Amino acid sequence: MDKNYKLLIIDDNEELLAALISYFTLRGYHVVSASSGLEGLKLLETDTEGIDLLITDLVMPSISGVGIISIAKKRDPNFPIIAITGWGKFPEALAEEAKADKVLKKPFQLSHLEKIVTDLLDKNQ
Repeated sequence: MDKNYKLLIIDDNEELLAALISYFTLRGYHVVSASSGLEGLKLLETDTEGIDLLITDLVMPSISGVGIISIAKKRDPNFPIIAITGWGKFPEALAEEAKADKVLKKPFQLSHLEKIVTDLLDKNQ
């Protein structure tokens, strides 16, 4: 698989964000990241052509992952999005309503997340 894909990863947990950036960068992905929903939304708006997939936390201050997903899907319903959450059923229901392609509960294995990423990118080829 061609890994010249660009991922946008948004999470307000700095440790998790650093782990995700490191993991995907080591596997050949180009990663851009944001530690807040607002910062992530700005990146999404200024780099719409270049980002191939979005991984976003659901519960963040200022603008939630659900808000980001809704905005991104309105622009492009086929844009692949993975929502990650450490919270229970409610945010998952919101993510599904906002049309996230996949919702993953924290904690998760990075290899499992990567499989979801590759499946979604393959599907969008």
